[in-house]
Amino acid sequence: MTVDAPTAPATRDAGWSPATERRLRVIAPIVVGLLGLAVWQFLVTVVGVSDYLLPSPAAIAEQLVEFWPAILSATIVTGTNALIGLVVGTVTAVLLAALASRWSAVDGMSAPIVAALAVVPIVALAPVLNSMFGADSQFGRQAIAALAAFVPVFVNTLRGLRQTRPVHRDLMRVYAASGAQTFGKVTLPTAVPYLMTGIRIASSLAVISALVAEYFGGPRGGLGTFIATSAATSAYARAWAYVAAAIALGLLFYLATALLEWLVLRRIPSGGA
Repeated sequence: MTVDAPTAPATRDAGWSPATERRLRVIAPIVVGLLGLAVWQFLVTVVGVSDYLLPSPAAIAEQLVEFWPAILSATIVTGTNALIGLVVGTVTAVLLAALASRWSAVDGMSAPIVAALAVVPIVALAPVLNSMFGADSQFGRQAIAALAAFVPVFVNTLRGLRQTRPVHRDLMRVYAASGAQTFGKVTLPTAVPYLMTGIRIASSLAVISALVAEYFGGPRGGLGTFIATSAATSAYARAWAYVAAAIALGLLFYLATALLEWLVLRRIPSGGA
């Protein structure tokens, strides 16, 4: 029985250079996005889709320009809550993952807690935290963002900390390295790619969680609050303008963490150890 050789990517078959392929990776999503906007505008202006169902991109752009100061202010509020939650959730997850990888008792106790946090409904938790900490506190939203960021960072970091090969540990033991030296020179570099992947996933979850939490009480000022208010007053194009800002914020967080991942991994030798 013979196995066919793996087929080369279409760009290779076309004879495109690596530089051309890199440009295509950037240009292709932009072209698809512009085509999507064109179809969207066609559906509204020609087909006649109602504004309350789907405002046109032009109407949304007008609202973005008109209410830009308010949109920017709301984006900063939501972004701050998401960033605080991401940092707190990441630090807590890394510390707990380090303890769980070192002691099996901590691993056994943390497993059900992490599993429970993974399925906590934001819509139920947000009103509870807003009631506990007051209607003027942003802590509830930050806590929800931290919980959302905690789970993927913990799971990925713990897996990374367990990827160190026994031969590498034995080698460090032969060199009479201490536990701290083994962790810093072997275990941690091996786990960093997993950690960065967890942070990249958590960045989007933190933004989404902070945004959703803003729907359920608490102080005004975030994107979620203005989306709900605009939709309730039938300002649908304005609501979509705030949605566009939320999408841009999520992309900003994702791209920032992806850049951070690229910069960190450049400084780590291949294979970690």
